[in-house]
Amino acid sequence: MMKHTEKELESLKDEVNEMWRLVISQCEKAKEAFLNSDIELAREIISREKRVDAFDLKIDSDCENYIALFAPVAIDLRLVLSILKISNTLERIADFAEGIAAYVIGNDCNGHNPEIIEDLQIEKMFSETLSMLSDSYVALESENTKVAGKILAKDDEIDGYYHKAIDVLTNYLQAHPDYIRCGLKLMLLIRKLERIGDHCSNIVEEIVFYIDAKVLKHGIVNK
Repeated sequence: MMKHTEKELESLKDEVNEMWRLVISQCEKAKEAFLNSDIELAREIISREKRVDAFDLKIDSDCENYIALFAPVAIDLRLVLSILKISNTLERIADFAEGIAAYVIGNDCNGHNPEIIEDLQIEKMFSETLSMLSDSYVALESENTKVAGKILAKDDEIDGYYHKAIDVLTNYLQAHPDYIRCGLKLMLLIRKLERIGDHCSNIVEEIVFYIDAKVLKHGIVNK
């Protein structure tokens, strides 16, 4: 029979998994809304942001209550601390998805030249961030850290797209000075995607901390 404390831990994991699925959905919709200039879908993303915030607040409260009531140690404590940080990180990722939706709703810079969108590799950045978010979800669900390196490598790819985009957009704006305002807004959107990748890496670090009791922050591995 499952102990009461184990049931509480499973409940916490279920909560963060449900929040995770919602954030994945928000990011998928942000990709679709941007690529198709879909204002209605962008509005749906913004309206669902309150649900993400509610999850974050509830998980914060439930984790704090669990620590106060059961004084967990070792792997149980690591799990609760990781869930607490993961939920906060997921909320930040959802904020970036909301920011992309707001960009689409602004509507003044939609309908970009397809060539510049392709050259900037924005669709690939969306795909890679979604892959990181989904793979890290599976890693926690299966408690498998063997995929951590693969997920973190994708963040390096996203960083590469981001740095290349700066040069590509700089050259494009020099040739099309009338596009400067929209180009700057587009660069801010690309920056949001790069930050989502960074946050996904932070989530992977928390999963490794929980399962393997290793700290990966700042490129340092503590065993």
